[in-house]
Amino acid sequence: MKNFLKKASKIITGAATAATLLAGRAMAAEAQVANPSSAENPAQAGAETAKASGMPSELVGVNGVFTKITNTVLYAVGIISVIMLIYGGLRYVVSGGDSKKVTDAKNTIMYAIIGLIISILAYAIVNFVINAVGGEATV
Repeated sequence: MKNFLKKASKIITGAATAATLLAGRAMAAEAQVANPSSAENPAQAGAETAKASGMPSELVGVNGVFTKITNTVLYAVGIISVIMLIYGGLRYVVSGGDSKKVTDAKNTIMYAIIGLIISILAYAIVNFVINAVGGEATV
């Protein structure tokens, strides 16, 4: 009975996967019929099919959804790094000469600077990859 349930669950999972893939292909084919210029980019055609009114139509590029999401996240990380840098500086000023507090404040400043550098590099890397995939510069 246990083997039967395992085999049945595998068959159901496979059928659901096949149905999902076929539905995606059908949606992309429908989009190509509606918009023949999208034949060179089936992913874009699928995105246009699933798009509601008012949503951006590009996945990558200057106005792409992926670009906006990654840039927003990287901006947030950069802002948090700057806030932590200011917080570490305030901790350093208020430490009053206590060596443990001074060390903790210096560590906070150091890690905030490392976080800021990583966020700047991540921004540059993500935009380079997006440009290489087919977008334009976002700066």
